[in-house]
Amino acid sequence: MPMEKTFNAAEAEARLYDAWEKAGCFTAGANASRPETFCIMIPPPNVTGSLHMGHAFNNTLQDILVRWHRMRGFDTLWQPGQDHAGIATQMVVERELAKAGKPGRREMGREDFLKTVWEWKQQSGGTIINQLKRLGASCDWSRNAFTMSGAPGAPAGEDGNFHDAVIKVFVDLYNKGFIYRGKRLVNWDPHFETAISDLEVEQVEVDGAMWRLRYKLEDGATWDRPTEWDEDGNVTATEPCPYLVVATTRPETMLGDTGVAVHPEDPRYKHLIGKTVRLPLCGRSIPIVADDYADPAKGTGAVKITPAHDFNDWEVGQRAGLRAINVMTTRAAMWLKDNPDFAAGCDPDLVAKAIERLDGADRYAAREAIINEASDDGWLDGIDPDRHMVPHGDRSKTAIEPYLTDQWFVATDKIVEPALAAVRDGRTKILPEQHEKVYFHWLENIEPWCISRQLWWGHQIPVWYGPELLGKPGEMGPSGRNLPAFPEDAFDERGRPFDAARVHPFCAVSQEEAKQEAEAFYAPYSVELFDNHEQYVKACDAWRGLEPGTENAEKVIPLYRDPDVLDTWFSSGLWPIGTLGWPEQTEELRKYFPTDVLITGFDIIFFWVARMMMMQLAVVNDIPFHTVYVHALVRDEKGKKMSKSLGNVLDPLELIDEFGADAVRFTLTAMAAMGRDLKLSTQRIAGYRNFGTKLWNAARFAEMNGVFETHKSETPPTPAETVNRWIIGETARVRQTVDDALANYRFNDAANALYAFVWGKVCDWYVEFSKPLLLDGTQAQQAETRATMAWVLDQCLILLHPIMPFVTEDLWSTTATRKKMLVHADWPTYGAELIDAAADREMNWVIDLIEEIRSARAQMGVPAGAQIPMLATQIDPAARKAWDRNEALIRKLARVESLSEVKDLPKGCVTIAIEGASLALPLAGIVDVAAEKTRLEKSLAKLEKELAGLMGRLNNPKFIDSAPEDVVEETRDLAEAKQDEAAKLRAALGRLAELG
Repeated sequence: MPMEKTFNAAEAEARLYDAWEKAGCFTAGANASRPETFCIMIPPPNVTGSLHMGHAFNNTLQDILVRWHRMRGFDTLWQPGQDHAGIATQMVVERELAKAGKPGRREMGREDFLKTVWEWKQQSGGTIINQLKRLGASCDWSRNAFTMSGAPGAPAGEDGNFHDAVIKVFVDLYNKGFIYRGKRLVNWDPHFETAISDLEVEQVEVDGAMWRLRYKLEDGATWDRPTEWDEDGNVTATEPCPYLVVATTRPETMLGDTGVAVHPEDPRYKHLIGKTVRLPLCGRSIPIVADDYADPAKGTGAVKITPAHDFNDWEVGQRAGLRAINVMTTRAAMWLKDNPDFAAGCDPDLVAKAIERLDGADRYAAREAIINEASDDGWLDGIDPDRHMVPHGDRSKTAIEPYLTDQWFVATDKIVEPALAAVRDGRTKILPEQHEKVYFHWLENIEPWCISRQLWWGHQIPVWYGPELLGKPGEMGPSGRNLPAFPEDAFDERGRPFDAARVHPFCAVSQEEAKQEAEAFYAPYSVELFDNHEQYVKACDAWRGLEPGTENAEKVIPLYRDPDVLDTWFSSGLWPIGTLGWPEQTEELRKYFPTDVLITGFDIIFFWVARMMMMQLAVVNDIPFHTVYVHALVRDEKGKKMSKSLGNVLDPLELIDEFGADAVRFTLTAMAAMGRDLKLSTQRIAGYRNFGTKLWNAARFAEMNGVFETHKSETPPTPAETVNRWIIGETARVRQTVDDALANYRFNDAANALYAFVWGKVCDWYVEFSKPLLLDGTQAQQAETRATMAWVLDQCLILLHPIMPFVTEDLWSTTATRKKMLVHADWPTYGAELIDAAADREMNWVIDLIEEIRSARAQMGVPAGAQIPMLATQIDPAARKAWDRNEALIRKLARVESLSEVKDLPKGCVTIAIEGASLALPLAGIVDVAAEKTRLEKSLAKLEKELAGLMGRLNNPKFIDSAPEDVVEETRDLAEAKQDEAAKLRAALGRLAELG
């Protein structure tokens, strides 16, 4: 049955992928013929995710390496999976519940809500898997992992031990002192009421205001405020001022102020350091402290310090020993009532009034009320318009608050050094190398890692809390241990020997183990576990007089579990070992760990890459991967970052629908220059679709000329004809280039070499060169040309397959009966031994000559159909032989009529530069030299004017420093293109000058 005229990507892609899966082509170890292993861990997309260009780029590069290694016989595993994406998934499910008019999670309760999440995950959580399959990703889907597999409540089909691995690591690190609970400032999302990571924060520029507030100095202190200046800006007059002016974009946080900072060398305020100001609204007396954070040249030089509500202020507070007072609830409303930290040291009457006016008010309503009161009472110094960046939660789109709260942390300073050493000593290499600086910068300045989240969907922290036992100094507890000593008034009127508000933690891998630990701790009392803190408090309140030996001794101690869950980066930080079955010592763990290469985006070098390095080294004392390849960003064709607001987002699935997966993959690969962002356009993708069509047409040409009828040999033929020996050598050369490029992660070099070879050398030159042999050659010439063409096209399919898997697999099965599918074809190892130097020299001389003649004709404006005689003033034997053997081809493809040797060239000739010969085309009477010169000079003048404007911008430091990066890059690219175009025009004018 003859080949179809065109490749139907929409039909073939689904059919071929299904065939690969059914044949088990992607399973770990498939096609292995050598002992070496190769393993890639997929950066797990969110279970809520859908394929975007970043995914398409990232997974295309991974798939190329995986298919390449699999075809080379490596025992290969591409481990897929998804991240449970705590905050994103919880948001999606809550939104779905609201849309359906169903009760929210708080009305449902934790257990029923989590059941609903699992149901959603099973129904809708696999969307991105099918989308990755459309891209051609050859993952071992039989091993698909999930970061919540095996968690309590997981339904059938979600079994696995990833959850067990996460919990075990938490407990082990806790027992080693690497995990602790503490109070620190975190990014807080008031909408979701949880801490979030820096990666989940986006900076949004907003129009706001800078409010200047007057804080009155105490004890009659003043400072000399300038009132007059000379024309040079020097102060000429001052007056005593009894207050400091501080400026803030968030007046609502002032109720948590515990200091005012000034620079230690600021002459205006040096004498005030150590003195105090009185805080409006509540009357708190707060100190003036010296700190370099206060910039004398910025604002008034005096900065309000609110350690519990600002990251910079927190650092100042730590250096100066200032209190940290939280004055907001988890919903970003004012929390003043029943807040002893707020009231401490304040005027009771002012506190009562502040509570009456502001307690429970939303932060923005409180802001308005405070500013109104400041204006009414005379301590508002002024308001300045201010456009500034405000951090927002990337999912809630709500302004986040720096928030002081109890959280769980990893003491990263205790586990960071091995991760630094692994990259320093080269055990793990980061490419491009500039990203090592980012890695080192983060880890050398690392802060404690907040790993707790106030969500329900996730790995619940394996810590249970019971009441802390109380005793008098030196008193022994019921289990024979010294009790914490508390003052006598710590006991309530019933003499209860514990404090429900002060808890003792029990960290264990299971509820049963936690109970055992607690019973040993509280012996001889038994313990009972409650679902939540509220039930625990009720149980504590119901308990009376539990002294050993009393009638109440049979009572039990209540415990409750920490309600928080772990940050998803904590669980995904265990991805390399967790997906391979750890803590069980599985065969896969032994075989594939450490993995070989991680391909990931630059934006998560710290959030994921560095944390995987720290975690694996802390847990199993080994690196997770040998190489990290950090890819750049996919931008639009103008170099701008894709964004929905700009309307320039390209959807990879829509592109696959329009152009086919192969074209999308090849485009991304051809543009994947290490360290450079991609500028993606549909025109480029359409161009590479044409490349696939070119390959298809070459195969059809071969089929129509009987090339595949007797195709059997998988070894390279040994032909006699020069053109066949030449193309075999070119094939060997490109094989070496592709292998070298992929081995060094130069994906674009591999793609571009294949493009030039397949389109240029095979589909253009070789197909044309083969026609005389196939049509008019002897039987022997025809036979060897068919055999050569069949083998060369096979090699094209094999070498292209990792990048363009669908069209190559379809052609593989269409053109011959094969022992196995192309996905498992043996990757070639031939090399320089197939290069025939004489054939290479001869055919490349012919190609160079044809290209030079074509270039000269185009530059001179020679009519396309004109047959031009060619003259030679000198031609050596090798060149003459090359001409004689290929005269018919040269005449046909270059449209020359003949070759004549002459002593001198007549007037009006354009010379042709070629090795071993001095050649020329006589164009007198064929080209209107004057008209052509005028046209070219006009074009060049216009071009040079445009180029001068571009270079003027690029040579202007102000433009380079102030223009957006994408605009500067676009200007450089445009200037480079116009310089190339100008060079071609000058060359054409130079040739015209030859015609005289």
